Amino acid sequence: MSKQTAIRLSDETYARLQALAKRTGRTASYYIREAIEERLDDLEDIYLAEKAMERIQRGESKVVSAEEFWRELDD
Repeated sequence: MSKQTAIRLSDETYARLQALAKRTGRTASYYIREAIEERLDDLEDIYLAEKAMERIQRGESKVVSAEEFWRELDD
């Protein structure tokens, strides 16, 4: 099942999107969906990395070397 949402685009972005859709015979919705799905993994990774850095800076998590990481797995 899919859900619908609304977004606001600048006039320039909207015009570019419409031109692309017209040239290719695809819908603007197709390209919006493609762009979001392609970029969402990156955005999630960035968010998780920022939260991890915050935990490290607050002393709630620690950084270990790869050598230490693998050594602890062998124990």
